[in-house]
Amino acid sequence: MNIELEALISVLGQRFKTNIISADYQTLSLQGGTVGNVQLITGIAETKDGEKLPYRVVLKIQKKWERYGDPGSWRREYDLYLSDLGATFLEALRWPSCYHAEMNAEENEYQLWLEYIDGVTGLDLTGDMYEQAALELGRFQGKLYKEQPAVLRSLTNLSRADFMKNTYMHYRSWPVVYDYIRSEECKFPQHVREMLVDIDEQAEEIFARIEKLPLVLCHRDFWVANLIYADGKVALIDWDTSGWGYLGEDLASLIADEADIDHMVEHYQRCVLAYYKGFSEYVDVSRITDHCVWEIILLVFGYRLVEWYLHTEADDEKTKCIQTLQKIYEMKTTLEGHIR
Repeated sequence: MNIELEALISVLGQRFKTNIISADYQTLSLQGGTVGNVQLITGIAETKDGEKLPYRVVLKIQKKWERYGDPGSWRREYDLYLSDLGATFLEALRWPSCYHAEMNAEENEYQLWLEYIDGVTGLDLTGDMYEQAALELGRFQGKLYKEQPAVLRSLTNLSRADFMKNTYMHYRSWPVVYDYIRSEECKFPQHVREMLVDIDEQAEEIFARIEKLPLVLCHRDFWVANLIYADGKVALIDWDTSGWGYLGEDLASLIADEADIDHMVEHYQRCVLAYYKGFSEYVDVSRITDHCVWEIILLVFGYRLVEWYLHTEADDEKTKCIQTLQKIYEMKTTLEGHIR
């Protein structure tokens, strides 16, 4: 990948807070696809005094695309970095610093030059790290909910509070998944099938309960691949789905999105309690007797897991989908009476 050297030198000047006169570079793809390209840029920068500084920065190039029900999401991370949201983060939960942001309107594409954070991520996260991530998320959302900083009113490109509900209804209206769990061909255990059917039958009442919870700023993609644990702190990347959502909504992704299946129930127990502990440092949650996190997990991931099961040919991946649904089933009664 060719990098514009002038832009790189300018970014490194921001990174090191000094005048950089030259730099070499190598690139390594961190992730990619048809709409996004994320590169790790490494090399040696040289100052005007001849000092040589090793560096690592991330370049994210995002092209326009449209997510169902959320057309502004493709540019949301760019918009958020240009806002004052970064000033609201707590010491132990933040996003990577942005050294430079640039929009190419003609190409419907933006670039973000970001801090590289070296830490533990994905399924290498330990149970303690899951718990801390939930605690710090609760603190962050509780602080914003209590203080209502002006930046929240200035953010015009956020996903809507009904995004989760609309996505669920979209899945439920899809015969491929809806009909499968009700068919004789369905290979899921009977109790798992009944769990999925029951959530459909109770969905209206469940959403009425969820919509009584506090409305908070959600990341909406709070899963292990977007969490980086380093030096006892949590960094959170990929903010393109963020917006208004309900208390506890982000925990669904943390617990169930490409989950650590063997520890799902444990993570559910620990993370819900930690999250509410963090939120309660700023907001009284004593009146919340129904946290709805289990229901949110099933609403967000129930049909999605059915879709993944149906669209993979690999037997081990099909097994993971069924095992994940089984763990969700096992979670249901584990926290009754513990949130106060």
